[in-house]
Amino acid sequence: MTTESSARDPVPVAAPPRGRYRWVICALLFASTTICYIDRQIFGLLKPTLDAEFGWSETDYGDIIAAFSLMYAFGYLLGGRLIDRIGVRKGLSLAVFGWSLAAAAHGLMSTVLGFKIARGMLGITEGGNFPASIKAVREWFPPQERAFATGIFNAGSNIGAIVTPISLPFVVAFFGWRAAFLIAGSLGLIWLVLWLRFYELPERQRRLSAEELGFIKAGEDPAPQPHVPWLSLLKYRGTWAYVVGMLMTSPVWWFYLNWVPGFLHDRFGIDMMGSIAPLVVIYLVADVGSIAGGWISSRLIRGGMRPVPARLATMFLMALCPIPVAFIAGVSGLWPAVFMIALAAAGHQGMSANLYTLASDTVPSRGVSSVIGMGGFAAGIVGMFVAMAVGRILDATGGNYSVLFIGAALAYPLAVLVMALIVRRPAAAPSTLEA
Repeated sequence: MTTESSARDPVPVAAPPRGRYRWVICALLFASTTICYIDRQIFGLLKPTLDAEFGWSETDYGDIIAAFSLMYAFGYLLGGRLIDRIGVRKGLSLAVFGWSLAAAAHGLMSTVLGFKIARGMLGITEGGNFPASIKAVREWFPPQERAFATGIFNAGSNIGAIVTPISLPFVVAFFGWRAAFLIAGSLGLIWLVLWLRFYELPERQRRLSAEELGFIKAGEDPAPQPHVPWLSLLKYRGTWAYVVGMLMTSPVWWFYLNWVPGFLHDRFGIDMMGSIAPLVVIYLVADVGSIAGGWISSRLIRGGMRPVPARLATMFLMALCPIPVAFIAGVSGLWPAVFMIALAAAGHQGMSANLYTLASDTVPSRGVSSVIGMGGFAAGIVGMFVAMAVGRILDATGGNYSVLFIGAALAYPLAVLVMALIVRRPAAAPSTLEA
């Protein structure tokens, strides 16, 4: 537990060094996240095509998404712990190799059960991406740069969601929807070659200058970090704040990914080709939110604010962005609806950049991936039930999305409120919340 005086003192910030190799690592994490979301987004974009070909109901589709969410939960939980044990280099390599095979397997499926199996395989392997990436940022960046670096690599999720609607209609037109999954699966294998060539721990990376290594490690205890038992991480308030934030907001993001293309199709008659411009706008704006959210909290820290208050203040600002989407039912035009969803997506991504960094700020470095895994597990379990509920609500209401968007809007400010209460509540448990 930090003392009262240390909690109020500003974080010492070293001047940036000349070396920039840490941003090469960030670029690799950005690329893996982009590929992850390409593989994930294809299914949502193909929803009208698959519905028509296989005669699926909204309940069938929701149950397939639920299978992904359930296995994604276990992928986060087990992957996070595995990565803390075997390291980022091996852990992320295994995850990307696995989800590349799973993505390609979608092209072989023709039944609801088959797609549930393929989505489940994709979920359990993609669950390793964020625990590994957050741990890599923790290892490669000092506190004042972590949220910004996280915002940049997290922006890959939006780039993936942009590239996919632009390219998918042409791939489907020339090669068919099955080939789209096979092509997407091959991208991860190409990335894997680059990752194994360029990634290593900072202290082992020969391409890294001594000056940049010193900047990365400034202020850290040079002694080897001891093993952190899994259950001991539950003693940290930051763990609970992160878990709550994830389970309240991640299912909303998955709702946007999986149902927005269907919403645009049902509400405005937009087909796959017509969805290109709206989806590109939504995820470009989301990219701005991701990078801006990371930049704002990093700027606050450089200005003297402690990391955790800076994260919370930024998350509160970002939580205001989804509020307008609650009124989307009253909008008759396509583009006003698109901009409402885009603003909500930007708020989510800006909040996520800080939420992930909150975990790396508040728990021991050797427990970061495990805590990320805990939050992802909680989000995945909740997301499974949300996906099942969304499908059934839409079937029961004849495709009325109003209550779903209202819930999506309210989730973010409520999440920030609960997180703030958790991290500010006095506790006897160990905490590095002000570190």
